[in-house]
Amino acid sequence: MANPIGKAKPMRGKSVHTNKHKLSVHAIIDSVVREANIILEILDARFIEKTRNHELEKKVKKLHKPLIYVLNKSDLINQEETEKNIELQDLNPKLFFSSKQGEKAGRELLLEIIEKEAEKINSETVNIGIIGYPNTGKSSLINFLTGKHVSRTSPEAGHTHGIQKLKIGDGLYLIDTPGIIPMDEKTHKTNELLSKHSQIGAITWDRTKNPEMVVHLIMQEYPGVLENHYKIDACGNSEILLDALGKRFHFLKKHGLVDDVRTAKQVLKEWQEGKIRQ
Repeated sequence: MANPIGKAKPMRGKSVHTNKHKLSVHAIIDSVVREANIILEILDARFIEKTRNHELEKKVKKLHKPLIYVLNKSDLINQEETEKNIELQDLNPKLFFSSKQGEKAGRELLLEIIEKEAEKINSETVNIGIIGYPNTGKSSLINFLTGKHVSRTSPEAGHTHGIQKLKIGDGLYLIDTPGIIPMDEKTHKTNELLSKHSQIGAITWDRTKNPEMVVHLIMQEYPGVLENHYKIDACGNSEILLDALGKRFHFLKKHGLVDDVRTAKQVLKEWQEGKIRQ
């Protein structure tokens, strides 16, 4: 397969859009993993394990390429508590990051980690591939690193299309890619996986099937979180919660019945946007 990355222009922050959009997303990602010298995996700091792509991680490690974990959206968590999580022990090097907070120190630290890995590579040009589930904040991070709005962002998952190559320093180029759901998760669409994809925003709230089920599973996995946020004592029962919220939001159908689907989607919207803190 021909190299889909293309050549980069010398100006900082300028992007190069390739014409390989006809390739499948998985083919694009595989090509980037092969061509890149360093890989950044962007994880949602709220859902670290759920947003890890173990398929791609195995490919990166098999190719003996540096893998840097960026725990994005760290403004939505208690970082001190999260750092105690045992699942973080094997993620190195890693960095908590929040492009929304606009921390200059965070940008400099990430660049420092990248440059440290780049020094080990005997090449004048180092390509840094960026991978991650849809809606983990890859585009926002790229804009923050370049200092310009060169990568398109959207609250909807899957907004980025194709590949962009962006200069962030002397000889350092970021390769932006579409968000991707692991192949095994796309082929085995269980209720649990569909719920997971809705929880992490890989499937947007407005495209979620059976949103009432997803709300139910969220309440099981995160007891009390939705009830505390909405100040409703539902005794862990999603039907009671949705009924009370539907009346509060005036999401009613004929004869005053609550529109459970519309209400559940509103809950998922606020969940995905980070308005509901765990």
